[in-house]
Amino acid sequence: MLIEMRRLSDGAVYRFHPAPAGDDGSPRYKRADKDVWILHEPAFGWIVWDAGEQALMGRPWEIPVDEQGATPPEGVWVSRKGAHSFVYELAFAES
Repeated sequence: MLIEMRRLSDGAVYRFHPAPAGDDGSPRYKRADKDVWILHEPAFGWIVWDAGEQALMGRPWEIPVDEQGATPPEGVWVSRKGAHSFVYELAFAES
């Protein structure tokens, strides 16, 4: 299942494709155009991770870690890149 992250400020859409599972067996998703991932991290839950910069870039806004399920939660996510923050809507889509 494909994931789409739609930036609410301008409608930009970023697509993440399923990738091989992580070391813990959880699903992972790789952005189509960059080395950026949606993956599960025990302390933070589901996150957006920039592998090139080795940096946490985003996470779900409204769902606490202990209420997140086995897949990234749909809904509002917030990201940070430098001095900028963005709000996204995560949704699963057909590939």
